[in-house]
Amino acid sequence: MESRPIEIKPLFHYWPNSTALTFSGWGCNFLCPWCQNYELSWARRPLYERRVNPQELVETAVRAGDEGVCASFNEPATLFDYLIDVGLEARRRGLYATLVTNGYFTLKAVEALVEAGYDGWAVDIKGCPQASKRHPRVLPGVDHRIVYRNARRILDLGGHVEMIYLVVTGYNEECADWIIEKHLDTLGEDVPLHVNRYYPANKWRQPPTRLGVLLGIAEKARRAGINYVYVGNVGDPGLEVTRCPRCGRVLVARRGYRVVYWNLDYSGGKYRCPHCGHPIPIRGRYVPGKNWLPPWRL
Repeated sequence: MESRPIEIKPLFHYWPNSTALTFSGWGCNFLCPWCQNYELSWARRPLYERRVNPQELVETAVRAGDEGVCASFNEPATLFDYLIDVGLEARRRGLYATLVTNGYFTLKAVEALVEAGYDGWAVDIKGCPQASKRHPRVLPGVDHRIVYRNARRILDLGGHVEMIYLVVTGYNEECADWIIEKHLDTLGEDVPLHVNRYYPANKWRQPPTRLGVLLGIAEKARRAGINYVYVGNVGDPGLEVTRCPRCGRVLVARRGYRVVYWNLDYSGGKYRCPHCGHPIPIRGRYVPGKNWLPPWRL
């Protein structure tokens, strides 16, 4: 476990510029052949194991000065009972709780996690019905509609959701239209969409996603009506700025997983564009002046 920026999840509209103590277990209910954390996600048993009880984990976050905790790297729902205990303890200590997840589990599980305090969700959408038909041996039996059903339920329960579409060369490029349509029909125009570049990993050796493909999908999503579309994993800060959907002004700029420019007003319980007053959907408070260095730089 380690302290990491919330923007690295990626969550751009949730507690901006904060850090979360990020932890994981092992195992997953998916076996994505491109998984970058396959040493954890594909493990049948831990290669190494350090057991940390929920109280110790949250205490570590408090001592590190983190604003929250985040379950990530493998599929968090494999630690379901542990997650519940961590979420309750984090809320007791005044910290937020988040998940980076494939979102593929029951509604009952979704409801229990939100009730335990998990109100920030970075949800990966892996594919679509067309990709499943063309590649039946990749994620066999997965119904991608379930991910949107669960994300909608999180929103209905008061949670915050951001969707991540990792555009995997040779697998799900053709899913863009379906994903954009499901996003708007199920989640709405104000839920952020991250269009991210894939890099070869594990058993999937196709070349990295072409930048033109990513930019084309992002532009299509914007024209369809999604207000907050970001292109990630390419190292271009210009593709990760938040603009006001009404007047087009830059409101938030990011570089190196940190907020480097912040220009929002807060009134009436909402963040608003200072130029035109349009409400901007951001959960939690902005944490100014908080720097972060990766562990190998500390």
